Amino acid sequence: MSNFWQKLKKNNKPFFVLAPMDDVTDVVFRQLICTTAKPDVLFTEFTNVDGLNSKGQDKLMPRLLFEPNEHPIVAQIWGQNPENYFKTAQMLVEMGFDGIDINMGCPVSKVVRSGSCGGLIREPERAKEIILATREGAAEKIPVSVKTRIGDKEIATEEWIGFLLSLKLDALTVHGRTVKEQSKVPAHWDEIAKAVALRDKSQESSVNPDPDKVGTGLIGVKETVIIGNGDVISYQDGLVKAKTSGVDGIMIGRGVFQNIFVFDPAKTNADLSVQERMDLLTRHTQMFVARWGNTKNFNILKKFFKIYASDFEGASELRVNLMETKNLEEVESVIHNFNHG
Repeated sequence: MSNFWQKLKKNNKPFFVLAPMDDVTDVVFRQLICTTAKPDVLFTEFTNVDGLNSKGQDKLMPRLLFEPNEHPIVAQIWGQNPENYFKTAQMLVEMGFDGIDINMGCPVSKVVRSGSCGGLIREPERAKEIILATREGAAEKIPVSVKTRIGDKEIATEEWIGFLLSLKLDALTVHGRTVKEQSKVPAHWDEIAKAVALRDKSQESSVNPDPDKVGTGLIGVKETVIIGNGDVISYQDGLVKAKTSGVDGIMIGRGVFQNIFVFDPAKTNADLSVQERMDLLTRHTQMFVARWGNTKNFNILKKFFKIYASDFEGASELRVNLMETKNLEEVESVIHNFNHG
């Protein structure tokens, strides 16, 4: 198996990853990121395996589009049926993805209640069944990883993360909050550090194994690459958190909305002139429309406007006007009027 996670861990610690985000990390935004400051790894939006194996497959396939310059690219998937994870893993291998990631952390209430994503923390045996089915479908051709949280209603790092480590995942992203906490409290990076310690302690056991542990799956999990996630606001902040926690990699999600160059150690939005920001906003909008046309709601694009229209005189009024636009032509008109007002 070609395991890019191990290569990243060996050659570039810490490495940086763009987090999977719904209606954010589609092929358009990833292409933009590739031209501004490309991270070491890109993730797709999360895609439902049950939908991919139903009559609704065609509607979901656009979520899995990617371009050659995005490697290594990981498909993140979620759902309930282990058999569909198996089939989807086979599909993703054929599509040319570099890895498969299972979403076991999304805290959206209706998803959790369905027993998917963060809901799997409550059902470890089913989570195991899903991981094994995905791994079987991938047939050791590409690595299988999990993105999760440190517990359901209460912090349970030792129990839950320890359980996942026992399954010898290729990589594990630990978001430092519980499902219940969502994003309402600061991320517990001390718990992420505890996950690393659990991994490293297991490695010590593999060097001098306890006879009672042999055959339980708790031997030799040192190879699991651990990525930390939660409240990373800059590249330098990621370096600090990696050093204090011991993680191999850093995943950044919402931080990209504060700085489109968050994966560049030497550049920020502030380094761009207002005109350059407007040019970037226009290009993003043009790319979105060219790729999706009328197949995606134009309003999805509006969540990105604040990236470009912030921290300069007139930015607030500009954002108000941009939020009222309905198409590319109106966006271009608003920007033109701003530039020549």
